[in-house]
Amino acid sequence: MRTGEPLPAVGEVLVSLATGVWHWDTATGLVTVDAEAARLLGLPAEGAVLTEAQARARLHPVDWNEITGVVQLAVAEGTLAEVRIRIMDERGRIVRVVRSRSKPSFDPAKKAYELIGTLQEVTEPSPGTPAGRSAVTGDWRRSREAFLLDAGRALAEARSTEEVLRVAAGLSMPGFSPDGLAVFGVEGDRLTTIGYHGEGEGGEAPFTQMSLQTDYPGAEVVRTGKAVYLSSPEQYRARYPLTWPLAAQFGRRSWAYLPLTVAGRTMGTWMAAFSYPVAFTPDERSVLTTVARMLAQALTRAGAAETQRELAEGLQRSMLPSLGPEIPGMTLAARYIPTGGGLQVGGDWYDLIPLPSKRFALVIGDVQGHDVRAASLMGQLRIALRAYAAEGHGPDAVLSRASRFLYGLTRAGATDAAGAPSDLRFATCLYVEVDPVTGVLTTARAGHLDPAIRMADGTVMVRGTAGGLPLGIDPDSDYPTSRLGLEPGEALMLCTDGLLETGGHDLDTGWRRVRKTLETHQGGLEELADALVQAVHGPSSHHTTGPLADRREDDIALLLACRRGGTGHGGPSTAAPARPALRRSMLTIAQAEPERIAEARGQLRELLHDWPSDDQVDSAVLLVSEMLTNVLVHTDDDALLVAEVAGDPGERRMRIEVTDTSDSLPHKRRPGELASSGRGLVLTELLADAWGVSPRGEGKTIWFELYEPGAGGAEGEPGDDGAAGSPGGGPGEPGAA
Repeated sequence: MRTGEPLPAVGEVLVSLATGVWHWDTATGLVTVDAEAARLLGLPAEGAVLTEAQARARLHPVDWNEITGVVQLAVAEGTLAEVRIRIMDERGRIVRVVRSRSKPSFDPAKKAYELIGTLQEVTEPSPGTPAGRSAVTGDWRRSREAFLLDAGRALAEARSTEEVLRVAAGLSMPGFSPDGLAVFGVEGDRLTTIGYHGEGEGGEAPFTQMSLQTDYPGAEVVRTGKAVYLSSPEQYRARYPLTWPLAAQFGRRSWAYLPLTVAGRTMGTWMAAFSYPVAFTPDERSVLTTVARMLAQALTRAGAAETQRELAEGLQRSMLPSLGPEIPGMTLAARYIPTGGGLQVGGDWYDLIPLPSKRFALVIGDVQGHDVRAASLMGQLRIALRAYAAEGHGPDAVLSRASRFLYGLTRAGATDAAGAPSDLRFATCLYVEVDPVTGVLTTARAGHLDPAIRMADGTVMVRGTAGGLPLGIDPDSDYPTSRLGLEPGEALMLCTDGLLETGGHDLDTGWRRVRKTLETHQGGLEELADALVQAVHGPSSHHTTGPLADRREDDIALLLACRRGGTGHGGPSTAAPARPALRRSMLTIAQAEPERIAEARGQLRELLHDWPSDDQVDSAVLLVSEMLTNVLVHTDDDALLVAEVAGDPGERRMRIEVTDTSDSLPHKRRPGELASSGRGLVLTELLADAWGVSPRGEGKTIWFELYEPGAGGAEGEPGDDGAAGSPGGGPGEPGAA
C-alpha cells in the first residue's frame, strides 16, 4: 500500500489477520458472531446468532467460568477483559485455543453486561508449563483476583461441612485446576478423612485413621504446619517411599498438601492433586495458600454451626414431650417450630400430663426469651408443673405453686451492680384439665392467650377464661378457674403468640389469619396442625403480612385436641347415635367480675355469626345481659351461661340458659314508668319464642329460645323443665329482672 492511498476496510484487515468479531448481550442472552468467529468456534464459516447455551457448548467449562469472573473484574477496573479459551468439539475434545479480547460494559437498569470483542487462534502450549498457564488464563493477576473473589464468596455462603466440600470440589483455579481433592482432619493422634473428590468410590479407605507419625505428606503437614508441594511422581516416591504405593494407584502427576490453620492451630490438611505436572510457581502457591486459609475458616464456621444446631435440636427434643399416652375418646396433635434466627431453642413448650383423677392436663406456655436461658427455665418449669399436677392439685393450685417456683428460681441468680436481681424472667401458661368422659374443660390461665374452639360445623370461637399474672412475677398470685365444654366433634386449639404474630402481625390481625385456616380446613387433626403452621410459615404467608414494621420472629408452640364423635376433626364415631348439628358456648360470670358480661355478649354474637336475623341476635344479646345482671344484682352467687344452637340451617333453634344456685324463683312484675328494675321478664316474654324457669337440685335455670325464621318450634319442647312462656311462679324478689 502506497502513501496517500485510502486505508483498507476494518473487515478486510480482520480477515487478513484471521481475527473474528463477536457481540454478547446478557440481557437478551444472544451471542452474535461473524464468519471468522464462527469458524474459530467450530461452526460453519458464516455469520450467526447463537444463544448463550449454544456458545457455551463450544467452550471448555472451566474457561467459561473464568470468563464471567474476568468480565466482572474488568468492569470494576474499567479495563479490557482478556482471556484464552479452549474450543471443544461435539465429543468434548479440544480442537484449538483462541484468545479473546473485549471491552465489557454494565447496564445498572437492565442489570446486564454487553461485550464486543475479537477472537484469534493461538498456539496451544503444554499443560502445566508457565506458557500453558498463561495461554489458558491470559492476564494471570486479573484471573487470580476474580477466582479468589468468587471462591471467597462461595465458601462464606456455605452453611455446612457438606456444602463447604461441594464448593471446594467445584473450584476452578486459574490455569491449574486440580481433579482430585481431599480434606483431612485430626482426632487425637489420628488423621481422619473429612471429605474427598475425584478419587473414586472407597478411595479414602487407605488414609482413614492414619497415625500422625506416619510417613505421609498429609500427616507431616499437620505435625509441622508447613505446606508440602510435590511436582512429580519421582519427587513423591523419593521423599515418601513408604506411602508412595498408596498414592500411585490414583495416577496423579503433581500434589499440593496445605495446612488448614485457624487461630494459629493446624486443624487438618487440604490435598490438591493434578493429572499433569505442575511446577508450583510462587503465584500458584499464593493462590493455593489463600484458598487453604479460606477453606479452613469455612470448615470451622460450618463445624461450629453444625455443633450448635445439633446441641439446640437435641436440647429441644429432650425438653419437649411426646403426646403419649393418648386421652381416651380424644385425638391430639402438636407442633413446635423454633425461631428462624439465632439459636434454634426457645422458651415455648407444650405438655400432656396424666392426672391421679384419671383425667388429663393439657399445658402450653412461653418463657420470656429465645435463648439457652429461656430453654433451661422452660425445662425446669415444665418438670415442676408435672410434679404439682401429679400431686393431685387443681389447675389454680398448680399455677400458683409454679409461679412461686419460677419466682424463686429467677430471683436466686446473679445480681447487678446495685444488688438487684438480674436477668429476671417470667412465663405465660395455660393449664387445661380435661375430663374425657364429659368433655368438661377446667382452665387456669397465667397471662397466656385464651383457648379457641372449632365447633363441629366449622364455627371458631375464642373462649374467654379467667386468669392471673404471668408466672414468676408475684409469688402470691391467684389463678381463678373457668369451665368450658368440648362437644363431640369439636377441636380445642392452644397456641403461643408466635403463631399469631409471625410475619409482622399483631394479635388481632394474626388471629384473623389463623381463624380463616381453622374455619376452612378439611381433614384430620394432624393435617390441620400442618395447615396452621403453613399459614404463617409457608410460601403463601407473604400474601398476608401484618401491618407492623417490626417483623421479629418468635417460637411457635401449638397443641390441638379433638373430642371424637360428631363430624369434626376427630372423625365420626361409630358408637354415637346420629344427632343434629350442635354448637355450644359456656361461660361463668363471677360476682366479682361483672365486666365479663360484655365478654358474654361478644361470645354470643360469635356463636350466632351466621344467624340470618340480626334483630333476633340483638334480642338474644339484650336478654342475656338482663339475665346475667339479674343474677349478679339479686343473688350472692355466680352465674353460668350456656348458649347453644341446634338443628340444620333453616330449621335451627337457639337456646340460652343462665344458672345460679339461688332457690328463689323470679316472677313477673309490672314496673311503673320511673321504675329502675322489673322489666327483665317482661322483655323476655315479648322477645323470646319460648322461655321458662327450671328448678334444679340446688338453684335454678332461667332459659329462653329463639327459632330461626321459617323454622317451626313448639313451646315446651321435650327437655324443658319449666312451662314455656311462664316464669315458673313462686314468691320472692331475688331473681326478678
